[in-house]
Amino acid sequence: MNFEQVEKIANVVLYEGYMLYPYRPSAIKNQQRWNFGAIYPQKFSEAQNGTDTCLMQTQCLVSGDENTTLDVKVRFLQYMKRQVGKLNSDFSDKTDKNSIADSDFQAVQFLEVGDKVFQTWQEAVEREIDLPKLKLNKLIGQVQKQKFTFLVNQEPEFLHDEGNKIAGVIVRKQQTVEGEVETRIEEIKSLNGKQLFKITIRILNQTPFENGDDRDEALMRAFVSTHKILGISDGEFVSLLEPPEELSKIAAECQNIGTFPVLVGEDGTRNRMLSSPIILYDYPEIAPESMGDFFDGTEIDEMLTLRIMTLTDVEKAEMRGADEHTRKMLERTETMPVEQMMKMHGVVRATRPNKENE
Repeated sequence: MNFEQVEKIANVVLYEGYMLYPYRPSAIKNQQRWNFGAIYPQKFSEAQNGTDTCLMQTQCLVSGDENTTLDVKVRFLQYMKRQVGKLNSDFSDKTDKNSIADSDFQAVQFLEVGDKVFQTWQEAVEREIDLPKLKLNKLIGQVQKQKFTFLVNQEPEFLHDEGNKIAGVIVRKQQTVEGEVETRIEEIKSLNGKQLFKITIRILNQTPFENGDDRDEALMRAFVSTHKILGISDGEFVSLLEPPEELSKIAAECQNIGTFPVLVGEDGTRNRMLSSPIILYDYPEIAPESMGDFFDGTEIDEMLTLRIMTLTDVEKAEMRGADEHTRKMLERTETMPVEQMMKMHGVVRATRPNKENE
C-alpha cells in the first residue's frame, strides 16, 4: 500500500506539541515537552498506578471477504538527551576524535558558537515498525505478535567556529526501548454478503525500567506521539464517527485506548485509516497555504509566522541552535516571499455539511 498520501497528516500528529512558540528551549512552556500519545515502560506505569499508560489500543471495523488484507505501520518519536559541552584542553591529543567519553568534555547549559546558541536539551528520533501484510480471513481468532527493539546509541557532533576550529560538542544519547505490537482479528458477522471483521491492535512498552517514579528517565524510554497508519486491500474500513445505521451499535462497542481512528485520504475512500492520539474528524486535511511544520497544529500559520518575525536576533540565535526542525522553520519563515504570506491571509472555505440536517 502507498502510505504517502496520509503521511503528511501523520507528520502533523507526530510533531504536534514537539516545540511551541516561541520555539526556544529557555521558554517556560518548552521546559517540558507536550507528550501526546506517550506509552511509558510498564514498571513506571505501575508505579504511577496506571495514570501514565504502558499500552495503546486501536479497535476498528472492516468489511471484506476471503481476500481482504491489512497493512499496519506504527510510528512514534523516541526522545534523546542532548548534552552540550566544552572540550577539555587535552582532547586535541586524542587520535580517535569520532568517539568521546564523559571525561573529554565539561557539560554546560548553553554554548555560543558564531551566531548560534546551543543548549542542553532534548531531541527526538522518528521510529517506524512495519508489520507483515495480514490476510484477515486466515487469522480469525488468532493473535499476531511482533516484537521490536531500538538499541542504546550515543553520537557526538563537534561544533566549529568561523575559523573551522572545534569550539565544543553536542553529545546525543538515546536509551534502548523495547515493545510489542499485538494484532487480533475477529469475525463479527456477515453483512450483505460480506464479512465484518473487528481488528484490535495493541502497542505495549516492554522496556526494562529500574528508576522508580523518575518521570524524566521514563520519558527517555517512552514511545511518544504514537500512532498507526492502517491500510486495507479488497475491503473497506467502517467509519467509527459516522457508521451505517445497522453498524452503529457495533461501532460504539469498539474500545480505543489513548487513540482515535479516523478515515484518511480522498473524501469518500475507505481503504486507509489513521489511529491518532489527537482527536480528528474523518478525512482531515492540511490547508494548502501551509508550507511547513509549526508544531502547533491547532494554530494559524499566518499568526505564527508573524510572531517568528518579531523575535530578536538573540532569540533567533537560540532558535537556530535548538534543533534541526526549528532551524529549518526559522529559515523558511525568513525567506518567505510576500506572495506566499498573502496566500495565508483572508482565505474563506465552506464548512462541511451537517448530515443530521440533510
